[in-house]
Amino acid sequence: MSAKAAARKRGKLASGAGAGAAAGKRRRKAVSAGDRGKSKGGTKMNEEISSDSESESLPPRRPEEEEEEELEETAQEKKLRLAKLYLEQLRQQEEEKAEARAFEEDQVAGRLKEDVLEQRGRLQKSVAKEIQAPASTDIRVLRGHQLSITCLVITPDDSVIFSAAKDCTIIKWSVESGRKLHVIPRAKKSAEGKSPGHSSHILCMAISSDGKYLASGDCSKLILIWEAQSCQNLYTFTGHRDAVSGLAFRRGTHQLYSTSHDRSVKVWNVAENSYVETLFGHQDSVAALDALSRECCVTAGGRDGTVRVWKIPEESQLVFYGHQGSIDCIHLINEEHMVSGADDGSVALWGLSKKRPLALQREAHRLRGEPGLEQPFWISWVAALLNTDLVATGSHSSCVRLWQCGEGFRRLDLLCDIPLVGFINSLKFSSSGDFLVAGVGQEHRLGGWWRIKEA
Repeated sequence: MSAKAAARKRGKLASGAGAGAAAGKRRRKAVSAGDRGKSKGGTKMNEEISSDSESESLPPRRPEEEEEEELEETAQEKKLRLAKLYLEQLRQQEEEKAEARAFEEDQVAGRLKEDVLEQRGRLQKSVAKEIQAPASTDIRVLRGHQLSITCLVITPDDSVIFSAAKDCTIIKWSVESGRKLHVIPRAKKSAEGKSPGHSSHILCMAISSDGKYLASGDCSKLILIWEAQSCQNLYTFTGHRDAVSGLAFRRGTHQLYSTSHDRSVKVWNVAENSYVETLFGHQDSVAALDALSRECCVTAGGRDGTVRVWKIPEESQLVFYGHQGSIDCIHLINEEHMVSGADDGSVALWGLSKKRPLALQREAHRLRGEPGLEQPFWISWVAALLNTDLVATGSHSSCVRLWQCGEGFRRLDLLCDIPLVGFINSLKFSSSGDFLVAGVGQEHRLGGWWRIKEA
């Protein structure tokens, strides 16, 4: 090859390399002006294209990709976002705690207010307006006694009922199943001695507020103390000179009050098996007794026509007048108010600050007898749901009546009648107020003046 030809060849190669370098420059400039990421994934790096052709060849960007780019955050931004989220959670937790504390404080304040009102005898929960007459399917009948039931009590947890009757027996019932759990039979004399139990009509019973002790009194002047759980006889209290007609435990204690047809009121300490004292004042046989948490009790004086409040520490009494007939039953509504019933057919509401009834409902169970010779139905028993405005009364008028106490206990309004044939010798509301138990018999608990065979 000649020297001239070789020179031409070298010139050609150099011009080719220069053109390639220029194209490479233009390509790098186009990439820097456009999207480097797109050029990498698009054309091959060794292709020689113009800047105009490369920008035209890039695919269009999708909206999702733009959003992803916008949502991308740095490590610092992520830390800031998580810190804000954590602070928001802490704030919500503190608000919830503050609400819970406020709710608990409201509950405590409400409970304290109720306790103060209860101690002052001014607590009156309004429940009577919610009461409806039960359907016949809602009434359960428990049968077991051979003679008329005279009294009954319900344990504080509302799980057990104790009933007693003129047949001298005591039966322990399960509220849930309605079955007999235990029967304390009539006392019988044998060669080994007298078995524990009553040998005459049982007139009254009481159970302590902790459900530990059961007390029962009979016409033989005896008070028997039982362990409520096992129905074992623990003690026998003697001292009354006539039939024991009323028993009540002071709430929160094992102090027992008893009353009798001997016109006296006695105080006992059951836990220590001891007698404390005797109070006198009634002019006739005392028919009933009741007590709450204060160191006092109330009695119905039968034919002496008085209701008395006994202040045990002071050994004093308050005397109340209002009924025209024999006052046979009494029950405390709260620490300052009570309800009583008499054989003149009247039901009275009392306040301890007034010697006369706040309200008196005459002929509370209508009249009986032929025209012109009508007589009111006797009120054989009264009961009240503690610290509420609900009262129940019983007679032998074929129904139990429920009443609402008006504002300030100055009125009695009839709510409904519950059909029930026989003498209503005892009524008890459960502690929760969910049910009412009635002890029914063919005869009055204190005598046999009439007999209702259908009962």
